[in-house]
Amino acid sequence: MKNSLKFDYPNVLQNIFDKLDKKKIKSIIIGGFVRDFFLNIESTDIDIELYGVTSFKELEAILEEFGSIKSVGKSFGVYKLSLKDLEIDFTLPRIDSKISSGHRGFEIHIDNNLDFKTATSRRDFTINAIGYDIQDKIILDPFNGQNDLNAKILRAVDVKKFVEDPLRVLRAIQFTSRFNLTLDKQLFSLCKDMCDKNILKELAKERILEELKKLLLKSKKPSYGFKILKEINGLKYLTPLHELDENRFNEVLSALDNFVKLKTDSKEIYTFLSLAILCHKFNAIQTAQFIKNLTDEKILLKDILTFNGIIFKDKYSDSQLFKLAVDVNIELFLIYKESLDSNIEKIVFSDLKNRAKELNILNKKASPLLQGRDILALGIKPSKEYKKILEDAYQAQMDLKIKTTSQADKWLKDYLRA
Repeated sequence: MKNSLKFDYPNVLQNIFDKLDKKKIKSIIIGGFVRDFFLNIESTDIDIELYGVTSFKELEAILEEFGSIKSVGKSFGVYKLSLKDLEIDFTLPRIDSKISSGHRGFEIHIDNNLDFKTATSRRDFTINAIGYDIQDKIILDPFNGQNDLNAKILRAVDVKKFVEDPLRVLRAIQFTSRFNLTLDKQLFSLCKDMCDKNILKELAKERILEELKKLLLKSKKPSYGFKILKEINGLKYLTPLHELDENRFNEVLSALDNFVKLKTDSKEIYTFLSLAILCHKFNAIQTAQFIKNLTDEKILLKDILTFNGIIFKDKYSDSQLFKLAVDVNIELFLIYKESLDSNIEKIVFSDLKNRAKELNILNKKASPLLQGRDILALGIKPSKEYKKILEDAYQAQMDLKIKTTSQADKWLKDYLRA
């Protein structure tokens, strides 16, 4: 963790800051970018709070000089700017007032006269309430977030405001897991009380999935987060994960931690495999229940059921590998199975991967050697018979009875003759 007060940010932002400064608008970088700086974590998402904005039109004109901006409603006071590989959110100081249930049940009041501490008091955790004043070149830390980072403690900025937003419970878990923190005693009690009172039921399932993804994607040891979630009675929002006995639950967590070491670069694939691992102790009905509580993506459910339904073997013949490639992406399937059973020697997985690669079916099923045009050339029109010929030909290819296009031609003639 960095102890130096020298704060670095992308040079490409300096022109924006200089332009804002000339208009007497103070820029303060705040939130995750500052937190990650002290944790030596690279970040491309930057939140910048602007003080002294007197005209939305003037602000938009300034920011538009640097790229296309997107306004998230004047009432929210948020402007999004993509600059090279950076995603920047410009926000205005505001006060959030709870007016209805749910994560979005707040009335937003923008107030340019707010001081930094008051404006920052609406934030969730002290580690996310650290700012850097661009003009004065100083760290602003009204809630001692740096001390909590050093002590590896997650603490709420304002306990009264914390309970107003049920999403913050899941944010607490994923931050704790990602940064290996300990929930402060008061925050632990708050989170457990909110779970016990079923306040999280106010959340849309998409919001739960989004926080779950962050825990899975960004934690070096996701099991830590799930164990805390269990302690605060939060697993009931991931039904039926809470119904697993201790041994099966621990096996799932162990597989998740194994998977972290084998992770892929694609967020989408990583999420899919993580969810498949979470479901691997469920039957089909339980799996459907778990996924439907998080998303309506039917293809995702279908693919997870397929992965979980295949019994892995240490050895596969070429014919069996061809057939396996029809059902799953073999490379992903091997990563998935290696995560579940660390007792199987790694050479088993590497040998299967290499052979699938040689057969050109590592990430796709084999292309059919007999094509529809070959059947049409013999005067057979598209029909049930036409479809059955293609299916039988592909099955023969899977059985290694057809290995070349010339063999496919001969097979077709023999098939029609028979």
